[in-house]
Amino acid sequence: MSAPLIALTGATGFIGKHLLHELSRHGYRVRVLLRRPSEVPAGASSAVIGDIASPQNMAAALRDVDAVIHSAGLAHAMSGRPEDDYRTINTQGTLALAQAAERAGVKRFVFLSSIRAQSGPVSDKVLTEAMEPQPTDAYGRSKLAAEKGLAELGLDWVALRPVLVYGPGVKGNMASLLSLAQTGWPLPLASLKSRRSLLSLDNLSGAVATVLKAQGPIRRPFIVADPEPVTVAEMIAALRAGLGRAPGLLPFPPVLLEAAARIAGKSEAYERLAGSLVASPEALMRFGWTPSVASREGLSRLAQESPASGA
Repeated sequence: MSAPLIALTGATGFIGKHLLHELSRHGYRVRVLLRRPSEVPAGASSAVIGDIASPQNMAAALRDVDAVIHSAGLAHAMSGRPEDDYRTINTQGTLALAQAAERAGVKRFVFLSSIRAQSGPVSDKVLTEAMEPQPTDAYGRSKLAAEKGLAELGLDWVALRPVLVYGPGVKGNMASLLSLAQTGWPLPLASLKSRRSLLSLDNLSGAVATVLKAQGPIRRPFIVADPEPVTVAEMIAALRAGLGRAPGLLPFPPVLLEAAARIAGKSEAYERLAGSLVASPEALMRFGWTPSVASREGLSRLAQESPASGA
């Protein structure tokens, strides 16, 4: 028998590139669904479907496909985009692809949702799937609406809600934190005690592998996070350990850090840095997922592998 055929969207993105590599490494056949003709990644075939908001040629693109992994979408970092854009791409585009998959007889639809479908950027409670989702921005609302739309279809589906994902090529807040760690400057962050859940690319690909192999219908969301949350100080210490350096962290009153951030117009960034967001992956672990990387280990490896690690 030939290996299962997976259709993957977003294969040129940060997460999609890693999933393509891991799927191919584990023997899956992969067909990447592309917006425009381009060089096909090694080990994959391709199908051009155009804009995900109004895909074309879907019957041909999904012919003989066993499962779809949908990682394409409009990211939350794209600030300033109107809510309609998120709804069009993240909700309507997802459902158009899922409906085409259902018509094609695809067995399972794996949707890369987000923890922001469940919560804002901070939470004073440990998040679980049993809680009522309370997204606070257009990005989160669009992801939750897509999940609800999937629940109305007849095909089997699963929505993975990853927390902040890190790994080689990471951008955004984690890239900024890595840059700080690489400077070697003493940092006044030792007094920040709030904890945040992170997710390594390896653990995310392991979660995708788990739901791909699962027997029987799933039809539910799962939180995906490394098993132990960490403080910002622990993140910096782990990154610097990967660089062979001491933590270089100094105590400083958080109220003064907050005031400085406010004066600099960085209140939102400080909230994300200093606020808590702990999400429990226990439901997915009970389902059969075994995370292979702890956050401290993964962050140290990220620093070791980053291009500037030798600077």
